Amino acid sequence: MTGQLAFVESPVQLLNVLEWAHTQAPAGGAPAAAPTGAAGSTDARASVRAVHETDATPGAAAAAPPLTIVVLSPTDPMSRGQLRRMAQLARDEGFTVHWQEARGGRGSLARTLRELARPLRSAERVIIGDPFSRYVQLLLTLFGPRHLTVVDDGTATMEFAAQLGRGERLVRWHRKGSLGPRELVLAPVTSLAKRRLAPARGRTVEIFTSLPVEAPEGVTVTENSFAWTRTRFGPPLLTGGADLVGTSLVETGVVDAGHYDRVVAELARAHGATRYFAHRRESAEKLHRIAVETGLQVVRPELPLELIARRGPVGRTIVSFPSTVVHTLPLALAGTGVKVAVCEIAPEWLRESASPRAQGFLSGVAGTAAHEVDRLTARAAATTDRLEFG
Repeated sequence: MTGQLAFVESPVQLLNVLEWAHTQAPAGGAPAAAPTGAAGSTDARASVRAVHETDATPGAAAAAPPLTIVVLSPTDPMSRGQLRRMAQLARDEGFTVHWQEARGGRGSLARTLRELARPLRSAERVIIGDPFSRYVQLLLTLFGPRHLTVVDDGTATMEFAAQLGRGERLVRWHRKGSLGPRELVLAPVTSLAKRRLAPARGRTVEIFTSLPVEAPEGVTVTENSFAWTRTRFGPPLLTGGADLVGTSLVETGVVDAGHYDRVVAELARAHGATRYFAHRRESAEKLHRIAVETGLQVVRPELPLELIARRGPVGRTIVSFPSTVVHTLPLALAGTGVKVAVCEIAPEWLRESASPRAQGFLSGVAGTAAHEVDRLTARAAATTDRLEFG
């Protein structure tokens, strides 16, 4: 078997596949990297491109570069737009990118499985970004790659490593533990996929991550230092104020919307923030409310925040709720003078319907952030939320 095949479903996954490929370049595992201009302009990038770079069939192993990236396209417009732009960056680096309308309506699942069967069987290594994805789990039941790499798709990597190490079934941290009808139907798929995600005789498993994870037995953990991002973009121009980073904790049913809005306003006042970088899953209604009530400029990033911040301009302080960026931004912005702060989630902000694991997981994300990251503790008083900055 030859070749490497990556499956991505989000812009961050694709970014981290590029970071992983960058670490393989010295051994010849990725196409030669082309330089950018001082400001990170893609126009200055040399033309290092694959033969069939635009929607080439990933099964064409003879013409493909060592790594072929398959985008299992999501349905929401924001994710699709960011993925389109990230796909072009990957093509600019010389990789074949195949855009697969995996959720394009009736028949899309069968068509996707049929088109991917051949490259799946021939792949020496498979790289995935979301081991909790039902789509990826289904693909994993159809083949057993000799080498498997899991790259970050947010803080879920921490939960994946912990669950794999404990031998537990794979459940996203914000989901409640009980199995619903859909989960019961898919339980055999999840069970087999969990076995395929674990190291075994004839199969190696690697976790490529910027997050603090404890390696499960037999699993190799490789650090993602965002070397590709730092090489290709920046350093950024720094503005005098602060930027806030939004989260989809309200949309996922974890945090109460009223508490969230009040804390965003308090953070903006305390830090003199002028911009709010929205998470791609935040609702338009919530973002409109934040803009009207706080005066913040709401920005819908066209690329993952690590690239947006590195290209600049960016505030001298970036304030975020517990999320992946409190681990990734200090790496991507190393040496730029930008300070990153994390605002911890108070128990009073959680909705009654939130998973019992939510508070502990979010506290762990904030508590394990890099030592360069400032921590902002939050306590709900009787009538208002008061933030303590430390």
